[in-house]
Amino acid sequence: YLNTNMDYPSSEVIDYFSIAPAHIIKGENVISKIGENITHLGTRPLIVGGEKTLPITDNNLRTILKKHKEIVVVSKSYSPECSETSLKHLTSLVHEHKADVIIGVGGGKALDMAKILAYCNRLPIVTIPTSGATCAAWTALSNIYTHQGIFKYDVSLSRCPDILILDYSIIRTAPQRTLIAGIGDAIAKWYEASISLKNVNNRQVLTMTAIQQAKTIKNILLQKSYIAINNIYGKEWFEVVDACILLAGIVSGLGGSNCRTVAAHAVHNGLTNIKTVHTILHGEKVAYGILVQLRLEEIMQNSQLAAISRQQLLKFYQKIGLPRNLKELGLDKITKEELNLIAQIICRPDSDIHRLPFTVSSKQLLLAMRSTAQ
Repeated sequence: YLNTNMDYPSSEVIDYFSIAPAHIIKGENVISKIGENITHLGTRPLIVGGEKTLPITDNNLRTILKKHKEIVVVSKSYSPECSETSLKHLTSLVHEHKADVIIGVGGGKALDMAKILAYCNRLPIVTIPTSGATCAAWTALSNIYTHQGIFKYDVSLSRCPDILILDYSIIRTAPQRTLIAGIGDAIAKWYEASISLKNVNNRQVLTMTAIQQAKTIKNILLQKSYIAINNIYGKEWFEVVDACILLAGIVSGLGGSNCRTVAAHAVHNGLTNIKTVHTILHGEKVAYGILVQLRLEEIMQNSQLAAISRQQLLKFYQKIGLPRNLKELGLDKITKEELNLIAQIICRPDSDIHRLPFTVSSKQLLLAMRSTAQ
């Protein structure tokens, strides 16, 4: 259902949307059939991936691509981080190899690096996710970190990838933890998009469609995640993987700036300032951040709906293995001083937390961060 009483911008306002990849190829073992698709984009691909994920597909990709004799392939890890330093190094390799297409293989950081590398060098981009941990394979966005893994900023790209290749046989080989983290990241779409909408005056059709899509994702994940992670060959697994990689990307594409990250991702970004959290997956930190956001709504707005939602998520998290508090996030030994510093960082003026429809202080945030599971 869409509200037809919507306010539309004047004809002078121009909205720009990067909604979806130009092509999506998905199925079992589809990576073995993509050579011709890539040759349409270029014949000197540079494959960018992580140190762990690149070996998963590198040999297969090289074998497939070299069936086309005109193709010359080079691959390189982006490691250790999706940073400005890594981008500079890979850009030199683009020029050295005379690359004419970038292929990103891996998780969120590998795909973000491949996308921004292609963007900066005005090259086509192919994304191949190796887990269900994020929707990075879909979106026109890259998150940039310091070389030490601290979040710096995000970059809006001019378009989504040219081709997204979702090979279920690859996703299935990833550790179960990655899909669980992806569930945490994807379900945040609903909690962040729905509250950020309270600050939006122009509720256009695309924005409202994005919100409905986010709600659909939430319902799929709440109902089917437990079954999916316990049966990687069942139909529920396919639905959950699609929700995490594809449907979550649609929300970002359709919603644009009206459906932005809010407190959940702000908490994630702040936590990256602690070295010990760098082994914690993106979606695990975001999942904890959702609880912090809901707790803030309870504290600041006395929201009973937020309280009910948080209790529902606590049961859900326990069932599938997402962190419900600092201890389960692996931060039970964090000092008071460290937590205070993180709260101050999260509350900086440029933080996404200020997209909440109320003002939050570091003191109030600390209270919320310490009481997510009560």
